[in-house]
Amino acid sequence: MSDSSTQAIPRNLSRTASSDGNGRNTQNKILRGLPNKESRAVFAALEFVKLPTRTILNETFEPIEFAYFVNSGLASVLNIMEDGKSVEVGLMGKEGFAGIPLLVAFKTSPSRVVMQIGGSAFKIRAKDFAALLPDCPQLERSLFRLSQEMAAQAAQVAACNRLHEVDERLARWLLMSQDRLEGNRVPLTQEFLAHMLGTRRASVTVAAGMLQKAGLIKYTRGEVQIENRKELENAACECYATIVRQSQVWRSEAEK
Repeated sequence: MSDSSTQAIPRNLSRTASSDGNGRNTQNKILRGLPNKESRAVFAALEFVKLPTRTILNETFEPIEFAYFVNSGLASVLNIMEDGKSVEVGLMGKEGFAGIPLLVAFKTSPSRVVMQIGGSAFKIRAKDFAALLPDCPQLERSLFRLSQEMAAQAAQVAACNRLHEVDERLARWLLMSQDRLEGNRVPLTQEFLAHMLGTRRASVTVAAGMLQKAGLIKYTRGEVQIENRKELENAACECYATIVRQSQVWRSEAEK
């Protein structure tokens, strides 16, 4: 990442602020939920970075030098096989944090985390994160909860990839993406989708054609537009509803 893509965050930014002083909104839900004291401490160690598509945030088996609070865009958590093939086991947007192993003092990542759709993040050095965590109980609690949600998502996606048809999985994936992007357009290619779903590009082409013929999506080169959200939910396998329901239950429990 070049120096021109990062800027230090003002030290007086609190959770009530809507931007970092440079016109960039703080959208990450974990950062927005911090109490003022923790927010000041955390933002003093952060840098705002732009993350183009395909930017790698964490690499498999390599030391985690930086952690990222995703602010916009879409990041995929990928399991990489020895032959280089990959499959997506997690998806995160502005609720996300890349660098979860650091929570328990692990120094490497078991997965590749890559920006699937370009956006931005707040970056922190691993050593600074480790120094902050003992004095930031709300941050630690929020990240442990996120780690559980990501683990549950990964388990459900693994079952989904094994048991369900490509068109159902594609519908599930598009719904998860739309939830994080908050728009009806998902910019990507069929080749990239094939990598995400762990299947052949030809299978994605057929699945996308089925959803388009049913009037649920409109696919053009490099972009999918969701035309009928309700029917897309009906076309998805049970995994989308299961992932959403579990997250809602846990968040309700956390508020009690």
